Amino acid sequence: VTVVDLTEGQLDGDRKAAEHYGYEVTALKGDMRDLSCFHDGAFDLVYQGTSMGYIPDVRQVYAEVARVLRTGGVYRVDFYQPGVFSTQWNGEAYCITRPYSENIHRREDGAIEFRHYLSDIFNGLLDMGFSIERVHEEPHYQRQAPQAQPGGWTHQQIYVSGGFAIVAKKG
Repeated sequence: VTVVDLTEGQLDGDRKAAEHYGYEVTALKGDMRDLSCFHDGAFDLVYQGTSMGYIPDVRQVYAEVARVLRTGGVYRVDFYQPGVFSTQWNGEAYCITRPYSENIHRREDGAIEFRHYLSDIFNGLLDMGFSIERVHEEPHYQRQAPQAQPGGWTHQQIYVSGGFAIVAKKG
């Protein structure tokens, strides 16, 4: 297992978890938009959590993943639902309050997150030679959170799906 992350703190957590569970892991600090440290076709599987939310252009990552993934290899990538930061609780429901085109979200902790158009997400994969095998939406509507405060993340996820995963195969 090889882990690539931009933050040393995340890599430290990965190393500790691997040690705890008795797994061998190679943890490398790097940018997912530049995987030049790996040769072509180096991996059978690439799994990417919701980290795509921290880069402005998904196609940069897709190109690198397509290069390092062997033909027939599987790529799973997770995304936040693009409209999730465009809604606000009005006392009765979540309403769209910002245009979908405002795809940059500045968090209170200073982090910047990007939301990508669905056409860029899906067509970008197809353009890089991937076939889309499955799409899984998080079933937040099934969660029960009676103590969740209206307007908060947990409450919002009950009403507005937080994200989805795509499983694609390199052709």
